[in-house]
Amino acid sequence: MLVVVDSFLVQAKAAPYAAVVMDARNGKILHSRSADRILHPASLTKMMTLYVVFEAVENGEISLDSRVKISKRAASEPPSKLYLQAGSRVRLRYLIRGAAVRSANDASTALAEAIEGSLEAFTDRMNRTAKLMGMHNTHFKNANGLTQKGHYSTARDMTILGRHIVYDYPDYYNLFSRKYTDVGGRTIYNTNRRFLTNYSGADGIKTGYTEAAGFNLVASARRDHIRIITTVFGGKSTTTRNNQVAKLMDIGFARAENNVKLVKPKVPPYGKYILNGKVLAELSSPTLRPEMLDGNPEAEDQDKLSEEIFASLDQNTDTEIIELGGASDPLSVDGREWDSFLPEPRPRGLTILEGTGILTKNSGVVVGTYYSKSLANSKARRLEFMVPSELFSAKKILLDNGHGIVLKYVGMDEKSAEKVCRILEARQAECQVIYIR
Repeated sequence: MLVVVDSFLVQAKAAPYAAVVMDARNGKILHSRSADRILHPASLTKMMTLYVVFEAVENGEISLDSRVKISKRAASEPPSKLYLQAGSRVRLRYLIRGAAVRSANDASTALAEAIEGSLEAFTDRMNRTAKLMGMHNTHFKNANGLTQKGHYSTARDMTILGRHIVYDYPDYYNLFSRKYTDVGGRTIYNTNRRFLTNYSGADGIKTGYTEAAGFNLVASARRDHIRIITTVFGGKSTTTRNNQVAKLMDIGFARAENNVKLVKPKVPPYGKYILNGKVLAELSSPTLRPEMLDGNPEAEDQDKLSEEIFASLDQNTDTEIIELGGASDPLSVDGREWDSFLPEPRPRGLTILEGTGILTKNSGVVVGTYYSKSLANSKARRLEFMVPSELFSAKKILLDNGHGIVLKYVGMDEKSAEKVCRILEARQAECQVIYIR
């Protein structure tokens, strides 16, 4: 059978089938078939890649705004990919989106090199993390899931990993539910968008395909208080795989008990990697490689900020790949009242990308007061995943009001500010629209 995968016509061969259905609330297996059979995970691998990246960001090893230099190795990865240009610098958040939504192999390798300096060191960390999660029949050799000797997993292990992503990093998990997103001015579409669209309650998580693996999917869906995670390996096509996952999801919701206490999985320890009393590895103080450091943006020649990051596109090299929100060093306005604050004008020479706002807009949002600057910045990182397009076009402000650090975003239009608060309030997060005169 001929099928199209990422615009490439390939011959789909029969791959071994395996499946697991889990009640995510307590990890109980509701259905399984060949759950522990060693198989090719394909791009389900990227779930672990992204899990390690989320861990690194949350623990201060790297910033979402760090500009990652794309290596020749990353740029040369086969499709599916973003077609990143070797030597270009791309913000970490764009690489995360590319790996999670588009299942981009070049973005995944670039993330691995950004976090650990080399793909080999990163896969070591992936394997340590897998052991700590109880993924007993998994071993990684790369960060993207391309077929390689010694790179394998099981339906059970990938279901365990999916559950950890849902509960360990809930603020990042929503990324997997996006049917499309922006990467450096380009719109990319989710490889899982058909299932997300067609199955009621579906909110993630990750597809995978290689000739050796067949069509794989780890899917999660929530209805009321019940969440089911279903994994299928070895589908014959996207359609048959999605149909099978939907059937198994229905089985899961039918078998799941109503009154089940939520028991979240234990988050793997950060710092010392200890398993059965044995220290597997110990992280030193988080450091960034010299080429990862942004330096002082104000001291840079603005012309040097222009970069062509996509090798396959005829891009205007005068277009700036910039983000106005989420700056690593937020603007300090201690002691100044909001009604006297005037947003700074755009730096000379910058071109605002489509979808971003202009800093002279006179609305904003207040999203909480925190004990410290570090806590406020940590909250900001999570918020920028939840409502990225609006917050990226704004200016982040930390204000010490004498009672704590107030986190605000300004330079938004009224409609965008109201949308941010609607989204955050739906997620039980604090938000208040403000108007700057």
